[in-house]
Amino acid sequence: MNIPPGLGEALLHSASDAIIATDRDGRITFWNPGAERIFGFTAAEATGRSLDLIIPENLRARHWAGFRHTIETGTSRYGHGDLLSVPGLTKDGRRISVEFTIVLLRSEAQEVAGTVAVMRDVTKRFEEVRELQRRLAEAGGRS
Repeated sequence: MNIPPGLGEALLHSASDAIIATDRDGRITFWNPGAERIFGFTAAEATGRSLDLIIPENLRARHWAGFRHTIETGTSRYGHGDLLSVPGLTKDGRRISVEFTIVLLRSEAQEVAGTVAVMRDVTKRFEEVRELQRRLAEAGGRS
């Protein structure tokens, strides 16, 4: 496969979606401009820190249990390309809704070396759907 020169750099430094890479311990090793825009932390503030930076406190234990299992076994209950939806946390403490895909990074020996997630803020759509569901429930109760 011929990859056009500069394609990787262009994708990694795209300003639309967040691209976040971690090491085996869940420390952030890459944080692109999209991650800065979505979460509010600069790359300098995020790099080297734990993913706890963007995970709401009440979801951390569940996240780390799954993360550790994936790192140790090299398998995930989520198939390649599955779109996951979770709450995220911004620098100013707001909870947002994000959808993401995750890919395992592997060493030359095929051991799991870390993860890369591509994330999109879907808060507005999530809130619109929730409002529509509320209206439908109200309308159903009046008939």
